[in-house]
Amino acid sequence: MNAARRSYDEQAARWNGPAGHAWVDLQEVLNGMFRPIEELIVDAVAAEHPTSVLDVGCGTGALTRAVARRAGHCVGVDISGPMIEAARALAEREGVPASFVQADAQEYAFEPAAFDAIVSRFGVMFFSDPVRAFANLRSTVRDGAGLRCVVWRSAEENPFMTTAERAAAPFLPELPERRPDEPGQFAFADPERVHRVLTESGWAGIDIQPVDVVCTLPERDLVTYFSRLGPLGTVLPEADERTRADIVEVVRPAFEPFVQGSDVRYTAACWTVSARAADAKLS
Repeated sequence: MNAARRSYDEQAARWNGPAGHAWVDLQEVLNGMFRPIEELIVDAVAAEHPTSVLDVGCGTGALTRAVARRAGHCVGVDISGPMIEAARALAEREGVPASFVQADAQEYAFEPAAFDAIVSRFGVMFFSDPVRAFANLRSTVRDGAGLRCVVWRSAEENPFMTTAERAAAPFLPELPERRPDEPGQFAFADPERVHRVLTESGWAGIDIQPVDVVCTLPERDLVTYFSRLGPLGTVLPEADERTRADIVEVVRPAFEPFVQGSDVRYTAACWTVSARAADAKLS
């Protein structure tokens, strides 16, 4: 099995398994936490007045629905069956012009030139072959269509996101190691790599800017958050009850610097990435 196929299988298993279900269960917490980032993207794309937008790695569809409310029809695509099911139910309940496709955006045969904008909130860092993925996305938009994504900067610049695994490391030596440039949360930390990926896949006018966004979640949800998501979420479900309790007892105090009363508050260090679909006749 080649590396790309192995990476795809790992991502599919993860997001159709415990990670996908955890995101569904915690969607209100996560959507509230990332709402400032959602608003950044929606404001930017709505200003360009698109008529049809594709949301890549849409999860449970918060950004998809927000774009649909402001900018017309939006299609969300995600590899996770549980999250797509939740997204469809929420869009139907809200009556917004949004639809959803469960698929790998790297491979899915979208209708050519079907969209005039692409957006993503932390959804494009998991491709096994990013150049191939963004070339496929390029094929589904019209010449000149805009791409607007927010991705994480480095793990070092986002200590909140690694607090749990650092605190739990002495007790969980089997925690998966984060590797630069591999599919995952910080895969697009290097802006030069992002620029190269987009250039090689048919995008132009590339602009990558740092943005620091203050995010919050209720303190009452903190233990559930770090227990079910991220690296701990991949190993704690397999641990016995006593081990889980011991790890939570150690990890929770490590988050104390981020706790402010009834809220947990941290700065999300991100890149805003924008580009234009290069003219196919000139490429």
